[in-house]
Amino acid sequence: MIGKLGRTGLIAALVCALALAAAACGEEESTLVVEGEPVELGELRFNVALTRFLNPNDPEDREYLEGLSAPPPGEAYLGIFMSVENEGDGSVALPSERDMKVIDTTGAEFEPSESKTVFAFPFGDAVEPGGEVPAEDTAAASGPVQGSVVLFLMDIAAAENRPLELEITADGADGIVELDI
Repeated sequence: MIGKLGRTGLIAALVCALALAAAACGEEESTLVVEGEPVELGELRFNVALTRFLNPNDPEDREYLEGLSAPPPGEAYLGIFMSVENEGDGSVALPSERDMKVIDTTGAEFEPSESKTVFAFPFGDAVEPGGEVPAEDTAAASGPVQGSVVLFLMDIAAAENRPLELEITADGADGIVELDI
């Protein structure tokens, strides 16, 4: 038999456990992966293949940066090259620009830059069942990285505040990719 003191302790432990469970119910859980590992968000499977700062004087990088102004001193474009697969049975919308951001360890946040090149990630577009981004037979799919690029204009100093993380919200789920730069 449990004595009066033991019952009180047991009840207190149960109350604490229920309070913790209730507090966790309102929290959204994010999936965390490292660059190169896929993150599944709803029916969409994202894979960040490469992250690097782009050099506007490099012939290859110039094509990724086409139409953008030169970065101000102390800033650079960070290119995140990724592919996405729709593993579901229905069409799914890709995240919008508001659904992606890079965050450094100080909490500084960086939003995507608008890009109109053939390599640009198609924010908000629908991906058909079994479809992929970049689509087959496109410049982005046949390029050296074989991925669409999301560009972030950011302080070069932020690279010292690693690890940088890419936060993505898509198809009702949140994910974080720890970037390897």
